[in-house]
Amino acid sequence: MKLGVIGAGLMGNGIAHVAALSGLSVVLMDVSQAALDKALATMGGNMDRQVKKAIITADDKTAALGRITTATGNDAFADCDIVIEAATENEEIKKKIFAGLPAVLKPDAILASNTSSIPITRLAAATDRPGRFIGMHFFNPVPMMALVEIIRGLATEDATYETVKALAERMGKTPVLAQDWPGFVVNRVLCPMINEAIQALMEGVGTVQAIDEGLKLGANHPMGPLELADFVGLDTLLSVMKVLHEGLGDPKYRPSPLLAKYVEAGWLGRKSGRGFYDYSTKPPTPTR
Repeated sequence: MKLGVIGAGLMGNGIAHVAALSGLSVVLMDVSQAALDKALATMGGNMDRQVKKAIITADDKTAALGRITTATGNDAFADCDIVIEAATENEEIKKKIFAGLPAVLKPDAILASNTSSIPITRLAAATDRPGRFIGMHFFNPVPMMALVEIIRGLATEDATYETVKALAERMGKTPVLAQDWPGFVVNRVLCPMINEAIQALMEGVGTVQAIDEGLKLGANHPMGPLELADFVGLDTLLSVMKVLHEGLGDPKYRPSPLLAKYVEAGWLGRKSGRGFYDYSTKPPTPTR
């Protein structure tokens, strides 16, 4: 089986990483050669850490990197059996990407999207193969996180689901089937919990430290909800909450005004250096 991956960012390079280690030939495509070069360097560094931890051998690393080819155009997907789109979480960008694929893909090739919140049925309808379209939502960081959500659209065929489920298992992941409702399974439960923690912070129920320590020690969570929000990215969290609110129409999914305010300020979490914590200090200090 040959796998194509669209997008060489955080998720795309992680998907290519685990796919190559599982023995698959991988084509990693991005319009930016610089992004591809960075992705290969990231994968090499992450595999080095796996070698040091004795998760893989040095020979495994060499073989895996040898299975990855890069490209800046869609023509490289001509002989791929499955192509996973891992571009930015923007519906119009994704639809534009899918529009450029029918001319090069094999008629029986499967298309999968790594979207965390955009409806699979709607994305599938914008392609030439809704029956062979499915959601395959990986979690960050992909080499470490065991879960893959597999989301069937209304038109997704049984054979498509079975093939993608087997692919996830081959990549060492545990697949969980989710129906095509806003947020799927994990974000439907997780993001409102984080949003509620932000709302509690806004209302003065507790400080950043009190809320995070409370959930870590009281609910045995490995990371507090505000720390997790910074890790996920506050802009991503806001986007998912908007999808839940608009898609389900229930006021309980309304994004916290404080979350929106942080995003307006450009305080997006770890990736911007500041969110509910200031990452210019060691250890990071609460910003509120």
